[in-house]
Amino acid sequence: MEAFSERPLSPERHPPVGRSRKGRASRLDPRSAAGQVFLLQVVVVVLLVVAAVVGMVLQAASDALQQGRRESVIAAQSFASAPGVAAALQSRDPSAVLQPRAEAARKRTGMDFVVVMSTKGIRYTYPYPREIGKKFVGAIEPALKGRTVIEQAGGPPLPAGRGTDVQAVVPVDDSRGKVVGLVSAGITVKNVMGLWLPQLPIILASGAVALALAMTGTTQVSRRLRRQTFGLAPVELAQLYEHHDAVLHAVREGVLITGADGRLLLANDEATRLLGLPADVRGRSVRELGLPEPVVSLLSSPEEVTDEVLHAGNRLLAVNKRPTYPQGDRGGSVVTLRDTTELAEISGRAEVSRERLKLLYEAGVRIGTTLDVRRTAQELADVATPQFADLVTVDLLDAVLRGWEPTAEGWRHLRRAAIGGEQRMMPVYPLDEVIAFSPRTPQMRSLQEGRGMLETDLRRSDGWREQDPERARKALEGGLRSLVAVPLRARNVPLGVANFYRTANSPPFEPEDLTFAEELAVRAAVAIDNARRFTREHTVAVALQRSLLPRGQPEQDALEVAWRYLPSEAGVGGDWFDVIPLPGARVALVMGDVVGHGLHAAATMGRLRTAVHNFSTLDLPVDEVLGNLDDLVVRMDNEKNRGDAVDDDEGEAVTGATCLYAVYDPVTGTCTMARAGHPEPAVVCPDGTVTCLGVPVSAPLGLGGYPFESAEVSLPEGSQLVLYTDGLVENRAHDFDVGLERLRRALGGSGKRTPEETCQAVIDALKPSRPSDDIALLTARTRMFPPSRVAEWDVPPDPALVPSVRARCRETLLEWGLEETGFATELIVSELVTNAIRYGSPPVGVRLLHGRCLICEVSDGSGTSPRLRRAATTDEGGRGLFLVAQFAQRWGTRYTTRGKVIWTEQLLHDGESAASGVAPVDFLLDQFDDPGL
Repeated sequence: MEAFSERPLSPERHPPVGRSRKGRASRLDPRSAAGQVFLLQVVVVVLLVVAAVVGMVLQAASDALQQGRRESVIAAQSFASAPGVAAALQSRDPSAVLQPRAEAARKRTGMDFVVVMSTKGIRYTYPYPREIGKKFVGAIEPALKGRTVIEQAGGPPLPAGRGTDVQAVVPVDDSRGKVVGLVSAGITVKNVMGLWLPQLPIILASGAVALALAMTGTTQVSRRLRRQTFGLAPVELAQLYEHHDAVLHAVREGVLITGADGRLLLANDEATRLLGLPADVRGRSVRELGLPEPVVSLLSSPEEVTDEVLHAGNRLLAVNKRPTYPQGDRGGSVVTLRDTTELAEISGRAEVSRERLKLLYEAGVRIGTTLDVRRTAQELADVATPQFADLVTVDLLDAVLRGWEPTAEGWRHLRRAAIGGEQRMMPVYPLDEVIAFSPRTPQMRSLQEGRGMLETDLRRSDGWREQDPERARKALEGGLRSLVAVPLRARNVPLGVANFYRTANSPPFEPEDLTFAEELAVRAAVAIDNARRFTREHTVAVALQRSLLPRGQPEQDALEVAWRYLPSEAGVGGDWFDVIPLPGARVALVMGDVVGHGLHAAATMGRLRTAVHNFSTLDLPVDEVLGNLDDLVVRMDNEKNRGDAVDDDEGEAVTGATCLYAVYDPVTGTCTMARAGHPEPAVVCPDGTVTCLGVPVSAPLGLGGYPFESAEVSLPEGSQLVLYTDGLVENRAHDFDVGLERLRRALGGSGKRTPEETCQAVIDALKPSRPSDDIALLTARTRMFPPSRVAEWDVPPDPALVPSVRARCRETLLEWGLEETGFATELIVSELVTNAIRYGSPPVGVRLLHGRCLICEVSDGSGTSPRLRRAATTDEGGRGLFLVAQFAQRWGTRYTTRGKVIWTEQLLHDGESAASGVAPVDFLLDQFDDPGL
């Protein structure tokens, strides 16, 4: 049999029986039964043909061998008996006489060879002359005794090629009967094998006829089977039987088939159970079965029915009815019955389950949107109401709200973190109130046992009422009825407890609700713990960040400064700023931003800020300061690449930073600055206009090998220099250019504002509601040193003129009212000028600045730096810088493009020098009396 792709829709529709090639191919399909039978017949016919051919070949081989024996004996005997053979054997040269005659006889008789040999087996003749004179291969002893020998043997090559060599050996007798030689004639059997070839076509034709008959028989059988099985294969018939059996016994839906006369043709087990039918229902009329009248009317009517609900006893049945032969005129119908008695209850439970799944999904989306503990707790309360509970309260350990690691000691004191629901007016503990739960309360029991507690009726919950009897009484009067208390646990550590309440207007909680509440609490606890851990890290990072940032303004005369620092919600970043007083009344302004957030960024910022302080102490040019910072950042990255960094370094693989470094000189009113990838500073002129200085931007810190460009600009007195980080002007809502334009508008008209007011105005205008990056802002208003408080003059390179320098210094101090500092200042100026003339190079200059302190600067054109040392008692010099260091509060050297400047600072308090308390003469005598000198 064979499989068909299309089944008949009714018994009247038979498959086509045409003789198309496709039909024949399908009938001979090896997967069908007919094809397999045909294949078996083909194998039988082929085996018979092969057996016949093999038998014929074997018989032909045997006949050929016998014929070869006869022919070889006749040929050998004929040649041996020929006249002159015996005489030739006794001649002096038998080969000369016998070779031509033997070849002629071989060709005439069709033998493969005719060999004449001596009694010793030496050949006299052979088809190949080179074989003459060699030993004959074969048995000759019987022939020497007068007998004929027939054998199969091999020997030298023959003209016929390879094959079975049949040879006969006969004796040659002389006239006296003596054997004088031997004659052997042989033939190759393959030469006679062609005798059976004419019979081969007959055998093959017989096999072909048998195959044709087998194909015809198979086709006829296949056609008959198709008509009887409607074109279905055996596998399909088996499947139909299995399906029929499943419908009768396994399907959990009743099936009835009725005929056109209203008799019941089939009823499966489920229909029998649902309708209570007897066992012998087949062939009986539906009106004889004692069914309810609605069911009988439905089975007897010819109309179709779709999902009609009928009552059958205590069951509610959903009925569907369709005609058995919808395309024909034969009657009958198929009826399916489905028990829907429990459908309403099942539908209700399915709807509840669907709502619970939807609520869990909503909880996963809405809970944990921020890393704020209180907000996460409130999100839990809002999600659970009113879909699951009428009132939800969340109580957390105080340590969790502070970001600390929770401990069991804090369970007795929980703080109300969130309240959700429309019943907020109910008498429950308010927000932020610390609650001490008693051991018998469901909340404390849930914390201690680590599982949820279900109180179906709070009126019978003694433990809940004893916590606060008066408050409990008012809550019950307000309609509170049911409670589920679930612990909030993360990493097996309790964080608090969530309380779900229902009022009298809602059904009380059931055990299934407890399971759902625990699942909801698990999801919320993970979010709360993440927020707690972030709070801890954020608090530590903010503390570290603020400890590394300036805590107060340094004393200086050049700038009026104000600043703001706002950490981001995502975590503290690496923004920093600094105001560093420099020698010569100058001030350095620093603004930087380290890539990343968290402790790593804060720690990196601290290292860079310390490095900037050290580089500024060396009084390096601004571009060299950035170059040294770049080298430091590269070394920090190399340390990490070598594996020296801690494994849990927050995933920071590369340290990058931007920085702006500016030095303002209040004497000249110039500001020199350079920036490494940092936003360009803005300047608010005294008239309120906002401009940019055009400072060239260089590569950010950490790339290594790139030069840094600097720019020097002149700032009028009263100008405000505004430095900031990108968090102020760039966020997710707008790009960098839009932020710059907003900054310009915020700074407009700030010429008359103080730096503090300018900072506040900018923050109010640009601060985002939820900053994603740190914001650092520094505003500095420039001041100029009054010319009356600056004194400078050139000194000719002549040591004899040093007294005149001291005199001029004394006169300047008298004009400034600093007579008390005269002696110390004259001594400092004298020593510095003498050293500049003696060890330096022209030009030599002196400058005095009177501000918060008295600054004395002596410049020369040499690049050598003086070194402080302790002179020995035998040295004539070497004590000048030692005296300068004793009388000055600070001193140092800075290098310029024209040489160097040695500077000193003397603190002034009410017109007196800080060093005036030391008697110079007594001090010098003490130094010379020191036994170590």
